[in-house]
Amino acid sequence: MLKFYFNGSPNPTKVALFLEESGLAFEPVKIDTRKGEQFTPEFLKINPNGKVPAIDDNGTIVFDSNAILLYLAEKTGKFLPSNRAELLSWLMFVATGVGPYSGQAVHFKHFAPKDQNHDYAHNRYQYETDRHYKILDDHLKGRRYMVGDDYSIVDMALWGWARMVPFKLGDDAFARYPNVKRLVDEISARPAAARAIALKDKFTFKAEMDDEARSNMFKHMTTKVA
Repeated sequence: MLKFYFNGSPNPTKVALFLEESGLAFEPVKIDTRKGEQFTPEFLKINPNGKVPAIDDNGTIVFDSNAILLYLAEKTGKFLPSNRAELLSWLMFVATGVGPYSGQAVHFKHFAPKDQNHDYAHNRYQYETDRHYKILDDHLKGRRYMVGDDYSIVDMALWGWARMVPFKLGDDAFARYPNVKRLVDEISARPAAARAIALKDKFTFKAEMDDEARSNMFKHMTTKVA
């Protein structure tokens, strides 16, 4: 059976959505990143980068959420748009832009040490995250989905991060991206989305962002490279 290494963060949740939508049988394997479980020798054999999600599909190992979505879509023939060029363009836009900038926006807004001045970094990542969502919002004008007329892995990839827009950009941020919000609301209303979000609740994860968690989540805080 396919093993799905996950926690409740945006990237694993988008893969959980595909698994729930497709009906693929899978075994969820909890990786508690606040406890440092992503750095165990066993998990590093699955993903040398020490991040979730990852899958082990009967010996075929895939890591990075967008690579997993593409692999599973091609394996099952589900949620795969016929326009491959557009599929790859927007999937990579999410992979290389939306995800990384969103992650950094969250870090500098919520987790960077408060006793240091991070105004430049905070503004840069807020700006870039906002810019990416404006591009998405313009693209979705007059379109129901990101690629073609059908719900696809690109929508799932976007949903994983986009449903967290208020956490990244402020409580009123969705008002700036009405078309993105419409798509997020549609996907979030699907039964598979509710199951994907609830998957983490079947397990116990460390809740406290204490010194141990910060050390495991943000190793740059204790390791100086240059």
